[in-house]
Amino acid sequence: MADLWETLRLGLLSPMVLAFGLGVAATLLKSDLKFPGEVYTALSIYLLFAIGLKGGAELAQTALADFWAPALATLALGVAVPVWCYAILRRLGGFGVADAAALAAHYGSVSAVTFSASLTFLESLQLPYEGFLPTLVALLEVPAIIIALAIARRQQPAEPGGAGWGGLLHELLTSKSIVLLLGGLAIGFLGGPAGLAQVAPFFVDPFRGALTLFLLEMGMVAAQRFRDFRKAGGFLAGFGIGMPVLHGALGVWLGTLAGLSVGGSMVLGVLAASASYIAAPAAVRLALPQANPSYYLTASLAITFPFNLVIGLPLYLELARWLHG
Repeated sequence: MADLWETLRLGLLSPMVLAFGLGVAATLLKSDLKFPGEVYTALSIYLLFAIGLKGGAELAQTALADFWAPALATLALGVAVPVWCYAILRRLGGFGVADAAALAAHYGSVSAVTFSASLTFLESLQLPYEGFLPTLVALLEVPAIIIALAIARRQQPAEPGGAGWGGLLHELLTSKSIVLLLGGLAIGFLGGPAGLAQVAPFFVDPFRGALTLFLLEMGMVAAQRFRDFRKAGGFLAGFGIGMPVLHGALGVWLGTLAGLSVGGSMVLGVLAASASYIAAPAAVRLALPQANPSYYLTASLAITFPFNLVIGLPLYLELARWLHG
């Protein structure tokens, strides 16, 4: 218990969490602080590409025997999570087909920023983790969205204004997050550690600072969604906290079974617990235009993201430590 409180204290006092809190406070106090849209876009491009680049360089040194089990566990999460999220939202939450599928797509997919925060959190504690973990982000990003939207299409025909499967797959596979992650992975893999060393002064050393700035912006964005809590309702608030805890525990357990280290198991838990707010919203807007954005954006941005950042990271780490004995 003492370790949990110490880990929680270190997490709460990290520059990332404090910057996020500053962004929330600035918005609630009606400060005129805001990021130009171009800066937000540049930071997101930098972070996603840097994640892929570093992961690809590490993947070049990873044996297939070390990678296949975590990859299989990740794909299993990507298939299962949207299915039971949809069922819970429909049967217990009373949500319509479109809203339940939209939320399931968000919670089955992954937040690259929460993933980045988990790596920085582990590095601040000097805990090692597997270098190929960014590859798991790419594996988890798309399948869950496709499965959730396929469930919606099976339950009801596509409504006017919704995209066909060809347009949807094109939107997903050419989205900014996928292109940058997969492109970065490919470049990092082909260049290897020697290639990464050439660009490390830009893509490795400043990463934490860029992430801290991005989280300052995310704090402001999340605070703008607080007003939608009333529309979201109590069930969705409970879902936005309860499901990450369940998924995080499942991810940590599967990571442990797959042979990941304490740090790696914790990160797989974070991937499972996080909710997308980049790839999933774009796909949902295209395929399910009738879904209510107040539900899926409020849940992922204003509930799950802050919870994982402040409480989830230390919680999943302590669970990983416990499972590893």
